[in-house]
Amino acid sequence: MTVDERYDEATAPRRRADVLDESAVPGPGRFTGPATGAELPMLAGFLADQRATLELKCAGLDEELALRSAEPSTLSLLGLVRHLADMERHWFREILAGRPDVRPLFSSPDSPDGDFDEATAGPEAVKEAWEAWREAVAFSDRFTAGAPDLDVTGEDAWRGRVSLRWVLIHMIEEYARHNGHADLLRERIDGTRGL
Repeated sequence: MTVDERYDEATAPRRRADVLDESAVPGPGRFTGPATGAELPMLAGFLADQRATLELKCAGLDEELALRSAEPSTLSLLGLVRHLADMERHWFREILAGRPDVRPLFSSPDSPDGDFDEATAGPEAVKEAWEAWREAVAFSDRFTAGAPDLDVTGEDAWRGRVSLRWVLIHMIEEYARHNGHADLLRERIDGTRGL
């Protein structure tokens, strides 16, 4: 028997990166942005890839999105969606677009970690989180597409003056860090692994 005859693709060991089915995520695929050229489309492409990764990690789940990682943590996929919706709103709408009236949807001064702590199972909670996230992403994309350049700035209480360039890089980092959490959360929920 040759090696080829013994190899069964269905039972062969697979790399983590080969497991998730990207066709499960509606909309554009990942890693489709430019790899050369102008900085703005490249940064926007990397951010779009990170957002698509979050959606991929959550694909096919409903109330399971609220399952916690491990005691005492309140980290969950639903909490990540809520948190990232608030981060999109904060950086693009409140800071760069200069809308100080915009407040977080899922946390407050009385509950600063409400995005995670108050992420509870239920179809309405899941629907509300995804709607808020998609609306925030749409605004962020419109703002970025309409910006004259990466040097558009806004004033943040934490960082001071920040540019669109800094916000895009920060949001790529924010998603990438949390997508690492999402890897582990999804594997704990149903064993699904992959990028």
